[in-house]
Amino acid sequence: MLNHQQTVGTAVSCSGVGVHSGKTVNLTIKPAPVNHGIRFVRVDLPGQPGVSAHFNNVVDTSLATVIGAEGCIVSTVEHLMAGLTGMSIDNAIVEVDAYELPIMDGSAGPFTQLIKSAGTCRQEGLKCYFQVNKPICLCQDGKSVTVYPANEFRITCTIAYDHPLIGTQTCDFVIGPDTFENEICSARTFGFLHEVELMKRYGLARGGSLDNAVVIDGDRVLNAGGLRYPDEFVRHKILDCIGDLSLIGMPIKGHVVANKSGHAFNHAFLEAFFKEKTSWETCTLDA
Repeated sequence: MLNHQQTVGTAVSCSGVGVHSGKTVNLTIKPAPVNHGIRFVRVDLPGQPGVSAHFNNVVDTSLATVIGAEGCIVSTVEHLMAGLTGMSIDNAIVEVDAYELPIMDGSAGPFTQLIKSAGTCRQEGLKCYFQVNKPICLCQDGKSVTVYPANEFRITCTIAYDHPLIGTQTCDFVIGPDTFENEICSARTFGFLHEVELMKRYGLARGGSLDNAVVIDGDRVLNAGGLRYPDEFVRHKILDCIGDLSLIGMPIKGHVVANKSGHAFNHAFLEAFFKEKTSWETCTLDA
């Protein structure tokens, strides 16, 4: 784990479509100073309002993680946030010219490569962590997220679907830039064909296609190339978990064990985590 904060080395940009809006959006990641955190700026709105990537600003988790403040919203932030967190970027300005981030290929891979192309800049400020000292658990309706004390950021994730192509899958990773890039970032979001068709009927998933999601129909994967990993489904859930948990505002030193969790439950866990102030402390690696 790093002891100093980092930002991107230079501004980098990409373009794509929003998975739900179907609208083209341009995105630019720019360097930011120490202790700035990640902040999104809507350059398409008067006054260019912004919103910090923090769980207190989450306004919706029904289909994706949506943050909002100062008269603007930014939707589907979890994959980019996973990329920034996975590559250990603490401070950045993210400019977008629409309300929904581009889905790219449905993973954090394109964002990860974009961040790598920008390079990283070590900053003078020390990186602050949430050091977990006692377990914190949220359990409800068969779902759970628990974080245990650890000297690293580790995630163990289990999913269970009553479907022959998915079934029960478990993955466990210590999260760092190399592991994130090589094992996690390329795992794509997934869904069932009948769900996609229903969402499109209600005006959602307008930008969804086989180019940006793994789509299952019956007992087969419709994507021509098949799966990128045999357990791509659970790896994507780990990716989502990294992005969602990053909204706590600082890296976590702890072992997160997630079972059947999703965006809404991850957000509820962050609220529970923050209330358990006797179970964690903030620290730097020099402390």
